[in-house]
Amino acid sequence: LEYMYDEERLAKDIYLALYSKYRINQLERIATNSETRHIDAVNRLAQRYGVTTSSQRAGVYSVSKIQDLYNQLYSKGVRSQRDALEVGCMVEVTDINDLQEHISTAQRAGANDIVDTFESLKRGSYNHYWAFDRGLKQMGVSDGCCSLGREYCHLEYPQNERGGGRGQGGGMGMGHGRGGGGWR
Repeated sequence: LEYMYDEERLAKDIYLALYSKYRINQLERIATNSETRHIDAVNRLAQRYGVTTSSQRAGVYSVSKIQDLYNQLYSKGVRSQRDALEVGCMVEVTDINDLQEHISTAQRAGANDIVDTFESLKRGSYNHYWAFDRGLKQMGVSDGCCSLGREYCHLEYPQNERGGGRGQGGGMGMGHGRGGGGWR
């Protein structure tokens, strides 16, 4: 949970940092609307399971792997508007992959509240991926996120997904889960 908390913070932080440089609307909307709710949802789970989350300043993370990823993505994203949108694709693919891994772990542990929350976050990440893909295509990058190579080309991702919770707007609010166990 600490890892996913930092990863959701990374998404918000990197998008806002790149928005301040390029004023790309997708970056601000996703950061201030969706990623804020994602952070809150993971934080609620962390509190429920007694996992401490850090409240460090933007761009600083307690998980070293997340810190390294932020530094790498920031260095790429500040080079150009195209790079900033490509970073969006990269963040969302990383997030989806990590969420899927943690969903599998939570399923094995019977932590249905974590499974439900992370499934909802994953649906939001699909939407974010397609928003960045559209942004690249509007910029003239005909392959969108696929221009980054096979690792970031996911035509199989569903489009226009809805979250499973009670949030405001876009159906991407986070539900309160249904039970749980001692999963950390």
